[in-house]
Amino acid sequence: MPSALACMLLVLSISLLNGQSPPGKPEIHKCRSPDKETFTCWWNPGSDGGLPTNYSLTYSKEGEKNTYECPDYKTSGPNSCFFSKQYTSIWKIYIITVNATNEMGSSTSDPLYVDVTYIVEPEPPRNLTLEVKQLKDKKTYLWVKWFPPTITDVKTGWFTMEYEIRLKSEEAEEWEIHFTGHQTQFKVFDLYPGQKYLVQTRCKPDHGYWSKWSQEKSIEIPNDFTLKDTTVWIIVAVLSAVICLIMVWAVALKGYSMMTCIFPPVPGPKIKGFDTHLLEKGKSEELLSALGCQDFPPTSDCEDLLVEFLEVDDNEDERLMPSHSKEYPGQGAPLSIGSVNLIHLESYQQKKINAKANAG
Repeated sequence: MPSALACMLLVLSISLLNGQSPPGKPEIHKCRSPDKETFTCWWNPGSDGGLPTNYSLTYSKEGEKNTYECPDYKTSGPNSCFFSKQYTSIWKIYIITVNATNEMGSSTSDPLYVDVTYIVEPEPPRNLTLEVKQLKDKKTYLWVKWFPPTITDVKTGWFTMEYEIRLKSEEAEEWEIHFTGHQTQFKVFDLYPGQKYLVQTRCKPDHGYWSKWSQEKSIEIPNDFTLKDTTVWIIVAVLSAVICLIMVWAVALKGYSMMTCIFPPVPGPKIKGFDTHLLEKGKSEELLSALGCQDFPPTSDCEDLLVEFLEVDDNEDERLMPSHSKEYPGQGAPLSIGSVNLIHLESYQQKKINAKANAG
């Protein structure tokens, strides 16, 4: 026994002389869950003592005697342990330690007590969009919109997210931070026209930590926002005026046909069984002859016949219009039945008076 102990002390002294030693104490750096369903723990290794060192993570759950080793050392990278859904439980306290071992000895980290519910750090919000808008009073504002992280279940209430946005002009050094509560949109007023602004957003669950800031988005506040709006209305007004002028010009070119379609001429009355061409000639003898009076002055029978034939019928569709007027609409106006009848009746009455005077 004394010889064996002496050999061990000799080997230890030689190792110390060569700079080799047991590993340093590791330290658990952080544990994080993005969605309350999985989580990862990372550690900082201590000194390796100049020798190859192995690290292992072990854990137990509060109230249980069993101790387990990390289920996955690869998914989250070096010096980490990933717990999938199969190994994750909420409302349970995990007691986690990291062990370092080499040929010279071993060391163990301080235990870390982890409740998955309180280590949630979600991914940053996604689809950040920026838009410059204007109120009715011509006041300009920046409308910022975004969506929750993809892997978090916000719709069912499993997560309750709060958000912050921060922005600054491109030339500024400090960020201006706005807390938006549970809203996924926010309006920022009092911005300087002509300046370019950078915007980011982040989120935090009801229990847990703030996410990292999202990628920067930039937008420039225009100087001539009002001018652009006015220009658009001017263009719309000019186009409307041009369209109206074209319509008026088209109507003017086809004015006659358009008026005829919209306001068709009213057909004039006509005399039953009477040739309208006799009225155009204006000869009372032919008129009376057509009415059956062969001699002049007419008898009382002929007078009755004339009155009978002068009954007006406006139920027929044919229109009384001189033939030359129909062929050439622009030359002369249609002959009015009322005016022709008046002329010939006056002529007839005058001849009748003369005939009675001569007979007396």
